[in-house]
Amino acid sequence: MASPRLETYCCPNRDAATQLVMDFQPKVFCGVCIGSASISLLLTILQLLPKKGQSPRKVPKASSSSTILLLISICDILGGLGMIFRSSVWLGFPGFIANISVVNGTDVWPSTFCVGSAMWIQLLYSAGFWWLFCYAVDSYLVVRRSAGLSTIVLYHMMTWGLAVMLCVEGIALLYYPSLSSCENGLEHAIPHYITTYAPLLLVLVANPILFRRTVSAVASLLKGRQGIYTENERRLGTEIQMRFFKIMLVFVICWSSNIINETLLFYLEMQPDINEMPLKNIRTAALITWIIMGVLNPMQGFLFTLAFYGWTGWRVDLKWRKREIPWESLSSSTAGENAYPAPVNYQSNIHDSKKISTTDSQQTDEAISMLSEGNTSSDERLTRSSPIYQGW
Repeated sequence: MASPRLETYCCPNRDAATQLVMDFQPKVFCGVCIGSASISLLLTILQLLPKKGQSPRKVPKASSSSTILLLISICDILGGLGMIFRSSVWLGFPGFIANISVVNGTDVWPSTFCVGSAMWIQLLYSAGFWWLFCYAVDSYLVVRRSAGLSTIVLYHMMTWGLAVMLCVEGIALLYYPSLSSCENGLEHAIPHYITTYAPLLLVLVANPILFRRTVSAVASLLKGRQGIYTENERRLGTEIQMRFFKIMLVFVICWSSNIINETLLFYLEMQPDINEMPLKNIRTAALITWIIMGVLNPMQGFLFTLAFYGWTGWRVDLKWRKREIPWESLSSSTAGENAYPAPVNYQSNIHDSKKISTTDSQQTDEAISMLSEGNTSSDERLTRSSPIYQGW
C-alpha cells in the first residue's frame, strides 16, 4: 500500500502512532499486500494485452487521452511491483528489517532499502495521481479542441516534475538533519504528509469539476453536429458521463481509507498516551483501515482498466502481427472512388461551406471518439452517425 507512514517508519525515533500500525500483524499485512498487488498486476496486464478476435479500436488518430490512460496503468503496475518487492523482503528477511529500529546502527543497508522502496512506491502512485488530473484536463481541452498529441510533452513535464519535486522535498524535511536522527514532532512530519496527499486531494476536488464541464461541453457538441439531439447521441453522452463516474468511483474506493486512516493516526499522535482505554475504538478503527489500505491501494490498477476499457476478456493474442487500421485500409482501397471527402483547401475554396461543415463535424467526431475510446458500441454508433460514414 502507499502511505507516508512507510517513510516515517524508516526513522529509528518514529512516533507512537506509526509504531502502532507497523507492529500490527506485520506478516499478515505484508501477505495481504503481496496477494492484492499480485492479483491486480496480473489482471491489469491481462486487460492491456491484445485479445483474439478483437478488432483494433476505431479511433481516427492517436490521442493524448489514450496515451495518458496507458501511463496511468503503467504507474500502477510499477507501483504494485514496488509493493510486492518491499513486502517480500520484509517477510523473507525479518532480521534485516529489524535493524531499521536500531539507533546509531552501523549497517546502513536496511535504512537505505526502507527509504528507497518507500520512495519508489510513493513516487509512482503520486505520478499516477498527477496523470489522472492531466486526463481530466485533457478531456476538457479535447472537447474544446485545444489539445492534441503536442500537449503530452507538457503533461510529462508537469507530472514527473511535480511528483519528483514533492517527493524529494517531503523526504528531505522528514529526514532532517539525518536519517539516523530524524526530528520528532508533528510540525516536522506534516510537510511530508502534505506533499504526499496534495495530488490525491487535487484529484478528489478538481477532477469531478472538470469531468462535469466536459460532459456539458460534449452535450453541446453533439447537439451542434447536426442541429438535433438524437437518441444515439444522448446515449453516447450518457456513456461518457458514466465512464467519468466509474473513474472517480474507483479512485474514491481505493483511497478514501487512506484519508480516514491518516486522520485517525494524527488524532492519536496528539494524545499524551495512545494506549489509554478511551482511545481503544480509535486504535481499532485505525488498524482496520490500515489493513483495508493494503487490499484496496494495489487494486487500483485493475479497477481503473475496468473503468477505462471495461472487461476485455481472457483470450489473449500473443502472436505479433501488423494490424491494419480499418479507416486507413478503406482510404487506400477507395481512393480512386473518392470515398473520403477531399481535404479542405482554405486558400482556393474559402467559401466552400459544405467542406468546412464536414471538417468541423469530423473534428467533433474525433473529439468524442477520444473520450469514448475502448467502448466498441459507442465507436460504432459514432461512426454510423458521422457524415464520413454516410459518405461511404
